Amino acid sequence: MNDATVTAPGGVSSARPATGAALLLVDDEPSVLSALRRLFRTQGYQVRQATCGADGLALLREQPADLVISDMRMPEMDGAHFLEQVHQGWPDTVRMLLTGYADINATIAAINRGEVHRYIAKPWDDQALLLIVREALQRRGLERQNAELQALTQQQNAQLADVNRTLEARVASRTAELQQVNDMLETSFADLDQTFTLAVNVFSALLEMRGGVAGHSRRVAELAGETAQRLGLPEREVRDIRLGALLHDIGQIGFPDRMLGCPVSTYGADEAMRYRRHPIDGETVLMPLGQLRGAARIVRQHHERFDGKGFPDGLGGEQIALGARIVAAASDYDDLVNGMAAQTRHSTQRALQFLRGGIGSHYDGRVIEALLAAIACVESRATTDWLIDVRDLRPGMTLARDLTSPRGAILLAAGYVFDDRVIRQVCEFANREGAKLALHVRRAAQAAVPQPEGVQ
Repeated sequence: MNDATVTAPGGVSSARPATGAALLLVDDEPSVLSALRRLFRTQGYQVRQATCGADGLALLREQPADLVISDMRMPEMDGAHFLEQVHQGWPDTVRMLLTGYADINATIAAINRGEVHRYIAKPWDDQALLLIVREALQRRGLERQNAELQALTQQQNAQLADVNRTLEARVASRTAELQQVNDMLETSFADLDQTFTLAVNVFSALLEMRGGVAGHSRRVAELAGETAQRLGLPEREVRDIRLGALLHDIGQIGFPDRMLGCPVSTYGADEAMRYRRHPIDGETVLMPLGQLRGAARIVRQHHERFDGKGFPDGLGGEQIALGARIVAAASDYDDLVNGMAAQTRHSTQRALQFLRGGIGSHYDGRVIEALLAAIACVESRATTDWLIDVRDLRPGMTLARDLTSPRGAILLAAGYVFDDRVIRQVCEFANREGAKLALHVRRAAQAAVPQPEGVQ
């Protein structure tokens, strides 16, 4: 029969102690040692014995034991002292005390000094003693397994910590790379977006050059954008409204010069019919361009009226896109003050009175109230710009108003941020054309830009 502790698959201990567990028996009575030796050897244990504590310690130095059984009363070194030495030198060895005396104090001293795991009274019961030894070794085997598992866990935790640190470093490095790429993409997108907006501005200016109404679309776009912001619209929608305002008259690209150069009130019947079709033509031109589909809807609807009596579709109220309602009011205001709605120019005050009078019929009241505030803001802002010569341009300055050529063509749109390359191009243009270009740039309160020299 084998009483050793055997580890079953999966690390679960069986009911038997390990095969060949080493026992050390220490007693000054040979008959006791002989009886114990016979008992344990039949169970497959490796048994060594000593007749005194000193010899027992010597045997342990040669080869440690899994379990020690020591008599209490021995000459020279009693069991308490011996087991105390065992505890100090071999703390993992199971220690048991064998005593045939009813000396409670001595037993307690042995247990306290040697941290004895169990004491056994003489005479003993063989089966009970075998069970005690088997369970003690089994428990010690489990404790050793637990210690090994804890050590393995600590080692694996340390390895995992190293892996985590390495992974975190890699993640941080990768994140930095992705952020750099993202920054580059954002810069590229911003450049593309600025180029696209500039292209729309230039195209709008080219359309206006035919009819002698340079600046109309730009002024409408500025008012419409300001109005949309005051209504709390999302930035994407504000952008579509600005683009729609810049291109709202693109359907007039095929008009003859006479129609472009005179007020709508002077049109004949055929001209009026052609004029009423230009929102549809404008939408048709823009629809293939994905970035301008929001603007295309505004272009089609900007001549609708709030009471449903507009054109081309007779939409009314909330059926009309909010952007189209905004552009319609801003465009009518600019036409009024610049003499394009009738044969005479209206003052700002009279134009505002006209807009208020059209609430409910032509215009959305909420839009008009926001537009009136936008007009006041734009006019106030126009008085706080710096007017500088092209030679005073510095990188980082922001254009407050469109930069136009002497013929009215837009060279750069308001909001453009100057860099060295564009400044050089503008200076070359001014020298080549012999033109004196004056630019409006934003003051520091509007944008954090360097103050031009000589400007107070």
